Amino acid sequence: MPLPQPHPGLVIGYSYLWRAEHLRGEEGGRKDRPCAIIAVRQIVEDKVLVMVFPVTHTAPKNGDDGVEIPLALKKHLGLDDARSWVAVSEVNQFIWPGPDLRPVAGKTDRFDYGVVPPGFLRKLQEAFFARLQKRSLSVVQRT
Repeated sequence: MPLPQPHPGLVIGYSYLWRAEHLRGEEGGRKDRPCAIIAVRQIVEDKVLVMVFPVTHTAPKNGDDGVEIPLALKKHLGLDDARSWVAVSEVNQFIWPGPDLRPVAGKTDRFDYGVVPPGFLRKLQEAFFARLQKRSLSVVQRT
C-alpha cells in the first residue's frame, strides 16, 4: 500500500502517545486515532520530520486547547458523527513514516483520511504558532 506524502492538513492514522502517558514512561500510544499533520520539515535528503495534532472526542478543558471539527468536515474525512476536537496543546514529532503510522480503521489500503480544507488548516496553524510563541506547546518525541 503506497504511503501518502506528508504535508500540513493531511489527516493520518497514527498511534498517538499523549504527553501524560509519555511522562508515566509509556512508549506506545494506547489507541490508534486520526491525527492532523501540522508541520513537515526536511532534515536531511531522505528524512522528513513530521508533527501531528491528535483528534479526540474529549472536549478541551480550556477553550484554546482544542479546535472543534465541524460535522461536515468529519463526514468528509469519514469520521463518526460524535463531537470531536483537534487537540492543539501538544504534538507528537517523528521521522516519516515511523512505526506508529497506522492504516485507517476499516480501510487496510490507506494511511490517510484525507485533507482538511484551507480555512480549517489556517485555524490549526494559528493555534500552533500561538503555542510556539508562548512556549506552551508540549512536544513528545517519537521514534
